[in-house]
Amino acid sequence: MADENEIQAEGAGAAAGAPAEGGERQGRGPRGGRGRGGGDNRGRGGRDGNRRRDDRRGGAEDGGEELIEKLVHINRVSKTVKGGKRFGFAALVVVGDGKGRVGFGHGKAREVPEAISKATASAKKKMIRVPLREGRTLHHDGNGRFGAGKVTLRSAPQGTGIIAGGPMRAIFESLGVADVVTKSVGTSNPYNMIRATFEALGEQTSPKSVAQRRGKKIADLLGRAQNATAQSAEADAAMVTE
Repeated sequence: MADENEIQAEGAGAAAGAPAEGGERQGRGPRGGRGRGGGDNRGRGGRDGNRRRDDRRGGAEDGGEELIEKLVHINRVSKTVKGGKRFGFAALVVVGDGKGRVGFGHGKAREVPEAISKATASAKKKMIRVPLREGRTLHHDGNGRFGAGKVTLRSAPQGTGIIAGGPMRAIFESLGVADVVTKSVGTSNPYNMIRATFEALGEQTSPKSVAQRRGKKIADLLGRAQNATAQSAEADAAMVTE
């Protein structure tokens, strides 16, 4: 009887212990899967997937439109923190398509390539369209001002070229202007020069837009402004595309 009681006790203990061990294994399995296994892998996979989709969208946009990028200025900047200084770089970039659209942007980062990429992305978001006469020069003169800086833009005949300083030259090369005369006074800060230039470009208008706003024909405006005959005014009006 003693032996039978001992065997029954051992069997009951084994039966009672088996579910406990199984429960521990089942509990560790899902926790391990959530903490170390599938959960983290799924999270990383989702984030990487989002980045890959963003890269594809950016590549499609860049591939569909060829842009001219000009690095105008780069400067080393510093931030004083506890324990010393943190150095970084600030970049100023001008972007254009060479067909009447241009924009500028600036970005800051710890490394030069990253600062340039940030500035380029900012410039692409702020591009403006400027009407051009014959696709090579401005329709009329313009003035712009930002801070202490003043700029003057003048249209020029064919063959003149781009007569402008460094920051302003980058704008007109990206814009697609081939003949222009400019003058900047009051400042040599590239940021202020570019902002003043964009203010002057924003005021540019074309005979087509003026005629639509006033409800007239382009030939009437050109003939009255140039004091030309009706035939020559019609010929000039036919050449206006912007």
